[in-house]
Amino acid sequence: MTVRHSYDVVIVGAGGAGLRAALEASGRAKTAVLSKLYPTRSHTGAAQGGMCAALASVEDDNWEWHTFDTVKGGDYLVDQDAAEIMCREAIDAVYDLEHMGMPFDRTPDGRIDQRRFGGHTHDHGQGPVRRSCYAADRTGHMILQTLYQQNVKRGTTFFNEFYVLDLLLAEGRAAGVVAYELATGELHLFRAKSVVFCTGGFGKMFKVTSNAHALTGDGPAVVYRRGLPLEDMEFFQFHPTGLYRLGILLSEAARGEGGIFRNRDGEAFMERYAPMIKDLAPRDMASRAIYTEIREGRGAGPDGDYVYLDVSHLDPAVIDAKLPDITEFARTYLGVEPKKEGVPIQPTAHYAMGGIPTNIHAEVVADPNDSVVPGLYAAGECACVSVHGANRLGTNSLLDIVVFGRRAGVAAAEHAAGLDFAELPDDPAADARQALEELAGHPRGERAASIRADLQTAMDVRAGVYRTDGLLKEMEEQLDDLRGRYDRVWVQDGSRAYNTDLMETVELGFLLDLAEALVASARARTESRGGHFREDFPKRDDEHWLRHSLAWKAGDGVKLDYKPVTITRYQPMERTY
Repeated sequence: MTVRHSYDVVIVGAGGAGLRAALEASGRAKTAVLSKLYPTRSHTGAAQGGMCAALASVEDDNWEWHTFDTVKGGDYLVDQDAAEIMCREAIDAVYDLEHMGMPFDRTPDGRIDQRRFGGHTHDHGQGPVRRSCYAADRTGHMILQTLYQQNVKRGTTFFNEFYVLDLLLAEGRAAGVVAYELATGELHLFRAKSVVFCTGGFGKMFKVTSNAHALTGDGPAVVYRRGLPLEDMEFFQFHPTGLYRLGILLSEAARGEGGIFRNRDGEAFMERYAPMIKDLAPRDMASRAIYTEIREGRGAGPDGDYVYLDVSHLDPAVIDAKLPDITEFARTYLGVEPKKEGVPIQPTAHYAMGGIPTNIHAEVVADPNDSVVPGLYAAGECACVSVHGANRLGTNSLLDIVVFGRRAGVAAAEHAAGLDFAELPDDPAADARQALEELAGHPRGERAASIRADLQTAMDVRAGVYRTDGLLKEMEEQLDDLRGRYDRVWVQDGSRAYNTDLMETVELGFLLDLAEALVASARARTESRGGHFREDFPKRDDEHWLRHSLAWKAGDGVKLDYKPVTITRYQPMERTY
């Protein structure tokens, strides 16, 4: 039996983007928010360092410098019209949160405090600037709590622990979603006039990652399976400061407060790679610098496979006040006291620059001509409006979810106004039901966990910070093998209620689809740009590759096409720091 619901707007995902969209939509239309987690457990809560805006609370700043840093940091693959909107609206976005009760840190005179972050400069790259607004090193957590409280106040309807398995398209537009209720095992049909995906990233395709277990790319994979493209999937950011072997994130806030990278000899090595801003270099550059130190024999530890993040020279009062979570992570997980010694770190898979292609209104587009899919929207990490290009600047993620989450909510509600529901077939949940029955019907055999572990290990080695054609070709072959194993996967749990075994198997299928799109796009792009670094093509090639990738699911393969980058003011130039 399928349980049926009807809403004007259905928002999938209850992180920062979903909650911000819900605040706008629920005041204008009948709105439901579906989340596979309780909302305040969403991954936005893991974002530590800050949300950037050119408030000029502490130092002179303006939104145009912020736009330049965003474009340059993204290695000129950023759509500049979108970046201008995000950076201009950033100031009001921060003040909106403040008025909702967001507990930002304050300057002595009561203004919102700001600190430095990687890649943030004044006067179009002349030196570092304090642009990141923060709440200690718990900024994302505080944004999530603030937005959830506001939604509770507004009476937003939530369906928690509902896994969206399918997108319904009818009459040439979005018509709803099919979701699985974890508590009962029942399928639910949500008819809608507008659907907004805010489902986050897909870092769990990698082994060493800062991403939570739930970040399996459900939204992009569902869209991809319905014949729509994904954009710029080859661009995945590796954050330089993940706890050694664990990947748990140590925020860039540590470097914003004065933290330093050191190799086994205690040398502060970033001056070799970014002589002007050193340890505040963008994340892609810092990650490659760390791996270069390791490759050249200057890594620390018995295996020489990590470097140190050193904050021991900072005032202990500053560490306690501004970096409490970061230092506690180091003590808890590695037994290291950051006030006295360096913390072992290595780059960790952190953020997807690619995802569901959208325009500046958060409308999903279906082709290189930016043809809109009516009623379908996306925002946050699952989307690619391309404000991040080839490499996201630190603190632009929290800004992205708030600015474009708001835009998605407004646009979705306006689209739904005065519109009738699309006609659906008699059993819209049939495809999702059949897929679940097939997964649950396999005989005893290999478990999803072993397939997922092999996927993650292989992706780390063959599609991580450094890539070559040979490694990517090997990864394509391994994905074929993993897909064959997945076709025979065994779901041991046969119960209906709280069948996490079945849902993790579904999520693994999503990860395999997205990994195929990432690897195919990365192998085709014969250049290095931002988070995509090809050792066999180490130079950026604007003549051939100043364009966005689009990847479609094509049977057992991937079809690729391309579209131009939107350039308004800033012509590509060499990216030096």
